[in-house]
Amino acid sequence: MSLIKVSFTIALTLLGLQMAAHAQSQRRETATKTDATMRERTNAWTVGLAGGLIEGAPIRLAAEIARVVNEEGRLHVLPIVTRGATENVNALLYLRGVDAAIINTDALDEYKAQMPFIERRLVYLLNLFPSELHIFVRPEIRSLDDLKDKKVNFNTQGTAAAYSGPLIFSRLGLNVEKMFIPHQLALEQMKRGELSAVVFVTSKPVDAFVKGRWEPGFKFLAVEYDAKFEDYYLPSSIDATDYPNLVQKDERVATIAVPTILAAFNWPQRSDRYRRVERLVDQLFSRLDQLQSPGFDPKWKQVNLRANVPSLGRFRPAQEWLDRPPAGTARLSR
Repeated sequence: MSLIKVSFTIALTLLGLQMAAHAQSQRRETATKTDATMRERTNAWTVGLAGGLIEGAPIRLAAEIARVVNEEGRLHVLPIVTRGATENVNALLYLRGVDAAIINTDALDEYKAQMPFIERRLVYLLNLFPSELHIFVRPEIRSLDDLKDKKVNFNTQGTAAAYSGPLIFSRLGLNVEKMFIPHQLALEQMKRGELSAVVFVTSKPVDAFVKGRWEPGFKFLAVEYDAKFEDYYLPSSIDATDYPNLVQKDERVATIAVPTILAAFNWPQRSDRYRRVERLVDQLFSRLDQLQSPGFDPKWKQVNLRANVPSLGRFRPAQEWLDRPPAGTARLSR
């Protein structure tokens, strides 16, 4: 083979290698652009929603919200398991990627000292359901005062009862021996007289009281709603429709309720995170009827979009959604 032919062959080979390398580079660049586009598209409308403990109602509600509102290309709600609804204020304030959370309103009390204007940092979207205070006592306990220095169980740490219960007892001026063991175990100990009361903070009716067998004298103590509860709590009651085996037909036991709410960080208006929460509101409010249908948690049937929340302002787009005229109103008024 002549030198010219060898040189020509080498040139062709080099050209082929260059073309192959260029094609591979183009494919890599295209793949990189595709990945970037997919990453941007996937994250564009993602909303982090802090729920709570895996066994609790809040994380279940968060998962059901995602089930109803998620729509490809429009919204992607990510429910997040946390240490409890009462600790989700921390997530809203400090955890990157969290835009909304299910919280108990009295969790804000913990932040008053170091953050006097905590109410300005958060807004509420929806009052989900009330969690009623149940103070269930043995027969020899006849009043709240009888509980002083007695053993009282507040469920395990991270639960609503473990946070709200001691806080409420402090406001009532009740100094008790606090226990934090699973309620099922505590109820058995209570039957044997080893402790005097259990405190539940959850929406009624509670299965343990509906299905449990209790000797005469076991009862709920009344807690009257007054000024010391106005900041975070609502008045409520327990009656025979809730617990026919424990409350007389015409009896009403006064108590208070802790609102469980869907809250959001108060992002600057027109910011990217603000627009994400705004879209969550639109998707959720317009599809609430789906959540209130069979197949979802019965607690959704208690949700009233217009219910207010003590101490917090409503997210502006949520209020604007509620202020819209009903569909067809403008057309009919012409």
